[in-house]
Formats: sequence, structure tokens, C-alpha cells
Amino acid sequence: MNEVLFDDSPELRASYEVCEAEVKQFLAGMWQAIELLPADVRPHFHAVHGFLLHSDRTADEGGTQEERETRFARWRTETLRELRTGHSEHPLLRAFVDTARRWDLDHAVIEEFLDTMRIDCAAPPCYETFEDQRRYLRGISGTVSEMWTPLLAAAGPKVRALTSLLGEVGQLVDIFEDLPADLAAGRCYLPRADLRERGLTVGDLVSGDRREALDELVGVQLERWRGMLEQAAPVVGVVDRAYQPFLRTLLLGAQLQFDEVALLRSRVFAEGLEPLASAGRTPRRPAWPYAGAVPDHIAVIMDGNRRWAARQGQPVSQGHEAGEWAALRLVNSALRLGVRHLSIYAFSTENWDRPQEELASLFDTMAGGVDQGVEWLHELGVRIRWCGRRDRIDPSFASALTLLESMTSNNDALSLTVCVDYGGRDELVQAARALATEVAAGTLRPEDIGPDDLARNLYVPGLPDVDLLIRTSGEQRISNFLPWQLAYAELVFDPTPWPDFGLEQLRNAIAVYAGRRRRFGGGLLPGQARPVEPARGV
Repeated sequence: MNEVLFDDSPELRASYEVCEAEVKQFLAGMWQAIELLPADVRPHFHAVHGFLLHSDRTADEGGTQEERETRFARWRTETLRELRTGHSEHPLLRAFVDTARRWDLDHAVIEEFLDTMRIDCAAPPCYETFEDQRRYLRGISGTVSEMWTPLLAAAGPKVRALTSLLGEVGQLVDIFEDLPADLAAGRCYLPRADLRERGLTVGDLVSGDRREALDELVGVQLERWRGMLEQAAPVVGVVDRAYQPFLRTLLLGAQLQFDEVALLRSRVFAEGLEPLASAGRTPRRPAWPYAGAVPDHIAVIMDGNRRWAARQGQPVSQGHEAGEWAALRLVNSALRLGVRHLSIYAFSTENWDRPQEELASLFDTMAGGVDQGVEWLHELGVRIRWCGRRDRIDPSFASALTLLESMTSNNDALSLTVCVDYGGRDELVQAARALATEVAAGTLRPEDIGPDDLARNLYVPGLPDVDLLIRTSGEQRISNFLPWQLAYAELVFDPTPWPDFGLEQLRNAIAVYAGRRRRFGGGLLPGQARPVEPARGV
């Protein structure tokens, strides 16, 4: 950061406050992500995004087309002039100019943003190819995200390229969130070649009549979106740890909205996407109607973090962090598909044998995941329970998990059981000891002991039987995980490494489950299989 070029006057502080208020009101999700950054850089992120918002309003709102073009031309000229002089009297631009000077933001990138905005203001969008669309994505949000790089204490062409790509992904999210309004206003940001290849017109997007072709069109956009997400993901590993939660949150948000479009398909043209945060709140979306049977309880062995990191050329710690965010994505997918109970294997009793450095990193990651995900999970109505030993975990982390259990105890949208320091044989031994104590005390006769007695002495009494067990990364064993509850579970082994496991893989596993005949030890003939409950949803 360059030396301070301005005294922090009341006017300057007020200008930064105006920017933050703008971001909090109109970009609630970005405001929440910025809160994860070190305090000293937050005002400057607000200044950058406050400038983006004001520029967008200047280009889009009020007056005729000619009046908007003239107004934006004045705004562009004013901005570039005041960047050169290093001073502004504008109540919002003052903070952006200050940020640009303090952090030596690239004026050419700022000018590229303003020029792209001016073109968008002058005429309805018409992008012939995906490459044309990418130039727009780059010019609007890719440039803004590239302005972050000095604020992230990072430099070099790789960092700039990755942050710019993350911004492009964010702009693609914005396109899908605003689809109905833009189409109604005669604005279509999708490549025209994609429409023509399927015999579609912009009018077909509005009418929604040709559903199969529209589904195919959305599928093409999702494939490109997925590729951009995969290319942008390494951005987390090229900045210091203090800035990684911010970038991971943005990536997770883009992935969740990607999943939503994958569910909606052609309906996205009429419905758009609800932003992930509005006025600081996370919306609760109803369960998605599913044609087949949805398992009531899914258990997941989240395997492959270390191998994923090795293939990415990243340290093991990055694999565990990517896995932590994949777990949050899994919770959202389970909610959307109507799953009622979800159990995840976060740390086994055997994992204590790993190197001390990896253990420290793993528990730091889990603690960070609790800190960053608790409010979001609570707002979604997720009840969290801890399954495992409670005597060997760091007391501060154990207290955080216990508090989380208490805080979410009345939630009922989804029950999430997090298995930490868990081993199935240890659990059964503990239950047997508890029953032996009751027998010794004379409160229970050995001949009266039944399955329900053992079940009530497990780590989480009342945890329902598992319907579907999923293990990722290709391994085919249950690894001492929930042996009591897995007695009649269907097993699916997915080759996908855990950090890459998402909605598509979960839906595939559920489809496999729905196609199985569950006999529960009985001798039913084909066609007489015990039916599973119908899918829930709206």
C-alpha cells in the first residue's frame, strides 16, 4: 500500500461510509463477503464496489437513452480527470479516488470498465459468440475484480488473471439473476449464435414455449460456467490466508447459483435467480420436486481432499479447505432435493495418526468453517449435531460445536450430523459399557436388552437409519462409519474427489438409490420390492 496521500478528513470518512451503505443495500452478498476481509482493507473494497454501483445506475436509470448516454459520458470524464488529479468533491467518488491513489490501482483497467459500461449504455446488448460475451464479462466485472489485486496484497499476471476470471463468473451470475427483467426490457446477454443453433429467438426465451431447446441452451451456458469456475478456483491458493475466506465465499456463492440454474433449466428465463442474500438475509428455498424416491437420510464419507490438492499442485491444507466449502455446498444441495437428514464424516478416530502439522491445519479449517458457515446454516433452518468423542478435541473447538448444537436445536429444515473424532466400533463399545452400567445398577436386566436400548446409548440417540451412503474419490469401504445405522443402507461409490463433489453427483447418487430394490433382508421377488416414500418438494 502506498503512503497515505490524504488526511482522513470527516468528508473522506463520510464518503467511505456512503460507499459501504450502497454496497450493503444493493450488493448484500458482496457486503457479507467483504466482512470476512481484514478490517483495514474493507473500506477500500466498499469504495471499489460503491463506484461500480454508482456507475451502473448512471448508465441505466432515469431519462431517455440519449440523456443516459450524455450523463454517463460526463461521469466517465469526471472520474478519469479526478483520478489524474487525485482529488474529488463528489460524495461517493471521493472514496474511490482515494483508494485508487493509496493502492495504485491501474487507471487503464478503470478506463476499460468505464468504456465497456458506456458501450452497454449506448445500445441493447448483442453478442454474437461466447468470445464476444466474455469480452463484456471481462469489461464489466472482470475489471472491477482485477482492481482487488493490490487490496489482496497480491501481484503478478497470474493473480490478476484469476481475480478477473472470478469477476467474470460473478457477472454471469448477475446475468442469470436478472434474466426476466432484462428480457422484458429487450436486453439479452446470451450469445446469439447459441440461440440460432437451436432455432431460437429472443422471443422464445420470453415465451418459454420451446422447453427442450431452451433446456439445451441453458445446458450449454452451464458447461461454460462450470469451466470458468474450475479455472477460477485456484485464485484462493495464490493469496495470503487472511484473504482466502473472502474468495472462497464468492466461489461458493457462484457454485450455489450454478446449482440453482442446473435445477431450473428453462424456467430460469421466466423466474430468474433469487440472490443468495438480500438485505443481509439468506432466502430459504423450498425443496425441489424430484421424480424419483429421495432418501430420508444420506451419509457421506468425504474422501479425496489430499489427492485433490496434490493434483492441483497445492498443499494438503488447501485440499481440506476446499473440502470444507464442498460440505457447505452439499448441505445446500441436500436442502434443495428434500433430504431430511445428512451425516458427514469430518474426522475419524483413526485420523489422529496423521502428521501433527496436517492435524493442526485440519482443525483450523474446521474451526474456520464453523465460524464462517454458522450464520448461513442457521438462517437456512439447519439443525447441527455433533457425533463422536468429546474428550480429545481442543476445548475451544469443542465449545464452538456444542454452542452450535444449542443454537440450532430448534431448526427443522435439515438435520446435519457432523461426525468429529468418530469411530463406529468406539461408539458401540461406549454403548455396551453404558448398558453394563445399567445392568450393574440393577435398572436393566440382561435378558431385557434390545436394539432400542443400544440405540439410545449411541453418540446421537434417535439418529435414523441411513438410507444411502455415498463415498467419494473411488474408495469402496465404509471405514468404521456409522455401522449401526448403515445396517440396510444402499451404498454408492463415486470416483469424484470430495472438493469437486456437487449437486450433479448427489443427484446421480440419488437416482441410483431410487433405482434399487430395497428388500431389508426379506425375500421379495422383483416387482414386489418395498416401496420407498415419495419425494418431498413443491
